[in-house]
Amino acid sequence: MDVTVEEKGEIIVMRVKGRLDAASSPQLEQTINSIIDGGHFKIVLNFSDVEYLSSAGMRLMLAISKKLQHLEGKVVACSLNDDVMEVIKMAGFNQVIEFYPSEQESLTHL
Repeated sequence: MDVTVEEKGEIIVMRVKGRLDAASSPQLEQTINSIIDGGHFKIVLNFSDVEYLSSAGMRLMLAISKKLQHLEGKVVACSLNDDVMEVIKMAGFNQVIEFYPSEQESLTHL
């Protein structure tokens, strides 16, 4: 997994590439926690290049969402491919975190 981070005003855009599973989730969690510790509480997770999302990846997104809610922040995700979005919907996870078709649209909802 590879992650690039871009600051857009007060919003952090994280572009994730590869597989988000039990092996890679701790790396992403560490990156997100350092961003939150740096005082950024609005995060967009761009998953356009994520080919696989496991339950560990979903648990990470839930944990980050809860952490940011306590800080009056928010995390949203965007640009998921059809296979990953199907897994999200099957798990009912689309009721927990907001998902948008594009990065631009997700930016307007933060």
